[in-house]
Amino acid sequence: MAPTRRGTEGLLARVNFPLYTVQMLTSHHIVVGGGGGSSKTGVANGFEIFELMFDGKKFVAEEMIRHETGPSVVMNCACHSNSKRIYLVAGQESHCQLYNVNVDIVEEDVARNVSSEDAANNSSVRRRRTLSKSENGSSKSNQSTSNTVDSSKTSQRRLRFHLKPDESVQSDFKEPLQRVVRISLDGNLMATGGTDGVVRLWEFPSMNPKFSMEAHSKEIDDLDFSPDNKLLASISKDGQAFTWCCKTGKKHQILSWTTPNGNKYLYKRCRYGIVEEDRTRSRLFTLANPVARTGKQLSYIQMWDPVTGEMKKSSLIEESLSALAVRDDGRFAAVGTMFSGSVYLYIAFSLQRVMTVNHAHSMFVTGLEFLPALCDSQPSITTVSEAAVISISVDNKICIHSLPFRRTLPPWLVIMFIIVTLFFTFVFCSYMGL
Repeated sequence: MAPTRRGTEGLLARVNFPLYTVQMLTSHHIVVGGGGGSSKTGVANGFEIFELMFDGKKFVAEEMIRHETGPSVVMNCACHSNSKRIYLVAGQESHCQLYNVNVDIVEEDVARNVSSEDAANNSSVRRRRTLSKSENGSSKSNQSTSNTVDSSKTSQRRLRFHLKPDESVQSDFKEPLQRVVRISLDGNLMATGGTDGVVRLWEFPSMNPKFSMEAHSKEIDDLDFSPDNKLLASISKDGQAFTWCCKTGKKHQILSWTTPNGNKYLYKRCRYGIVEEDRTRSRLFTLANPVARTGKQLSYIQMWDPVTGEMKKSSLIEESLSALAVRDDGRFAAVGTMFSGSVYLYIAFSLQRVMTVNHAHSMFVTGLEFLPALCDSQPSITTVSEAAVISISVDNKICIHSLPFRRTLPPWLVIMFIIVTLFFTFVFCSYMGL
């Protein structure tokens, strides 16, 4: 295996409840969810939204809003945004709850540092004050006056979020517990899966049922839509993995492989990723863990052709796996481990490991999410890293892991090296009479 680069690990935030799900809400904001369940332990259930920033040296996170969900723990969620709205759906016990995420633009007055001479001339420095969007109009008439009175104040425009519960639908009818929810990239479909093994497709955001597929005999572990919104992948504790046609609800492909020595494996996670060289094509990634870890049984990250159902590549990992993410441009894939709480980063097309973060968490990794590389609505966060992935765990920590850029020689140094090499080669040949 090629040598890997160690990622820079940083604790973004710590919350006071176990974390089970993480999603990018915007290109600069993440939402995390979890909780302690319905038992009266004093551990809250709900969401928190954080704004991510890069200060030139490291990532920092600032809490924007906290929304509690009463006795219902948030085990899974999905986000979708368009030019008009931001939506958030969350699994809360047997139901899938839709939230409208309302956004206000606020303007913060921030006091700047002033010199002692300026401070003597201007003894009153205003404290930070937030102006809502509705106040901006009335404040414009006083803007020139306020700037004259206090030149040490600067204004900063930011977003403020409000979560408003909307439609709620029952998505599981056995125990019941919704295990996973996903929204298609175009925002027209939502898929849910639970303990009853049924995959349900819904029109989104109306939440009207489209159709149900009796997909698996045991509970669903993961679902994902293909980038072109035509296929849906499903995996389950019954050991099966399928792709489905989103238009007809019929089975498209069965993902099967020959396991080493006839050992039994279970799929754990599935994610689609676009092909970086041709965005009209996609790859499907899965994680597979051995049922009984004895001897030298290893886990796998696998890459499939979603059209033919053929496995193209796989890579061995010496630990059971718990989380998977693929970056939006299809270039990188990340996995999280079960026992050591480690995070590994891979080049997607080759499944070559390029980053290792051992013991990123004290317990198993429950979720991973890449910072986006492609964003049509907002620019991505400018960093000095090639990639960055967020990880969460039931240890209550939100961490971020950055992949440093590969070190390359400056072009002028390469040219000088070539010139010097040619010069000494010529001298040597002349000396030898060649």
